[in-house]
Amino acid sequence: MIHYHGTPVGGKREDAAKFLAGRHALVPFPRKDDLGVVADVCKSFVFDNGAFTVWKKGGQVDVDGYTRWVEEWHRHPGFTWALIPDVIDGDEEANDDLIRQWPEELRGVPVWHLNESTERLQRLARCWRTVAIGSSGQWGTPGTGPWWKRMGAAMDAVCDDQGRPMCRLHGLRMLDPAIFQHLPFASADSTNAAVNGGSISRFGMYAPPTAGQRANVIADRIEAHNSSAIWLRKSSLRSLSKGVRHFHPEPAKSHLVVRQFRQREFSLHPRCFRYQRQYRHGDLSRIDQRPDRQFQK
Repeated sequence: MIHYHGTPVGGKREDAAKFLAGRHALVPFPRKDDLGVVADVCKSFVFDNGAFTVWKKGGQVDVDGYTRWVEEWHRHPGFTWALIPDVIDGDEEANDDLIRQWPEELRGVPVWHLNESTERLQRLARCWRTVAIGSSGQWGTPGTGPWWKRMGAAMDAVCDDQGRPMCRLHGLRMLDPAIFQHLPFASADSTNAAVNGGSISRFGMYAPPTAGQRANVIADRIEAHNSSAIWLRKSSLRSLSKGVRHFHPEPAKSHLVVRQFRQREFSLHPRCFRYQRQYRHGDLSRIDQRPDRQFQK
């Protein structure tokens, strides 16, 4: 899965360049501030038409201006695709008209919104190599219980009996491990790292000192996770529809620390076989409680 980080990145410009180096980026049409850096240091990038900003703040997408912008950049070797202009909470026919107007030579990706019919999603999936999925209407907030129920219906419609999607799927504003680990996405995006790098409270008392470093920590922890290979259908939906906690950069859990400690130290310790046996049978009670003192005797 490709993790696209939304721009612009807050903080100093040199911090933004360090953060974007070697990553994948999404550049929105209304905020092209970091495009020069993105084109130079990112592995790949995609363009966003700015429909989400219009949905939140009002106005209209400048379709002609956006198309000219894509025409200017679509031959760049790092350019992957551009979201075809769409209207969030608009009607299906209007969005289909915008797709028909899109130049064929530009690598465009249509958007299917959760408030639209699953029949339209299936039609787009049959005609396009990649389809982006966007949250809208009463399902405008990703990760809630109702949102998961609607997303489950969408996955049931676009995936075959074995859970394989008909085309490549991109999750708009879904670059959250609590979300994309359960969905067969080829890619997803969010501005989580770019925006929340400025937040110190989410790191507690041991926060990295600069916004650029905090953004890197958030992005690295997100990129450590991958999407699901298939959609698991009803078994996943039952648990997910209850609501899933969103990803938060927390310290590693104790059992993960023990696993790393075990890999380094078990082979050297005289009682390693007893602890290996407990670990294999799931008895972590003695190890989890005081992982720092288990092997001091």
